[in-house]
Amino acid sequence: MSEKPTIVLVHGFWGGAAHWANVIVELNKRGYDRIHAVENPLTSLADDAERTRKMIKQVDGPVVLVGHSYGGAVITEAGDLPNVTALVYIAAFAPDAGESPGGISQEMPPAAFENIAPDSDGYLWIKQDKFHESFAQDLAPDEALVMAVTQKAPLGSTFGDNVTAPAWRNKPVWYQVSTEDRMIHPDNERRMAARMNPRKTVELDASHASLASRAEAVVNLIEDAANATAG
Repeated sequence: MSEKPTIVLVHGFWGGAAHWANVIVELNKRGYDRIHAVENPLTSLADDAERTRKMIKQVDGPVVLVGHSYGGAVITEAGDLPNVTALVYIAAFAPDAGESPGGISQEMPPAAFENIAPDSDGYLWIKQDKFHESFAQDLAPDEALVMAVTQKAPLGSTFGDNVTAPAWRNKPVWYQVSTEDRMIHPDNERRMAARMNPRKTVELDASHASLASRAEAVVNLIEDAANATAG
């Protein structure tokens, strides 16, 4: 039996690495003892991709790279390193060259788009009193409250940063669609998934926060990618 790869998890907007908590625990239960979760600055796609590359380069051996939400754009930009064996998108953006998360969202606005508001410093927030219904309607109110209060706001300009060389054109891909997603339109997720010709697509009856609400199913997909690309 081949050795398990390292799993590198990349968060999206409005949260940090701890958004992966339930996935991390489930991966560990299944014997994955090499797990890293990037803490991205959310200041630009270039900055976030570079931070992710640095973490991948610290890993000796194969990496399954997993991105949630905007983290999908990050793994698309940073996933070209030779030890990355698979890309896994969890309710995530998967831009092509010249596309940005903001541009994709404008083509097909999600249900909660109007609940995103800028502050005077140029950061974008989900309104706290709208966070539960917008981002994580299938989590308990207390869990959503913690996410709302601890949310990590991106610089608004990051929404418009274009991908340059999409790694999914050269790497095997897995994709999870959240059918009740209010932050990325589910049909946008399906469209992005289909054009990547993924090895597997799964649809979960879940909010945007499927990594928290449906961790076991998310880990099933990650494990499928790990097993399919094992050396």
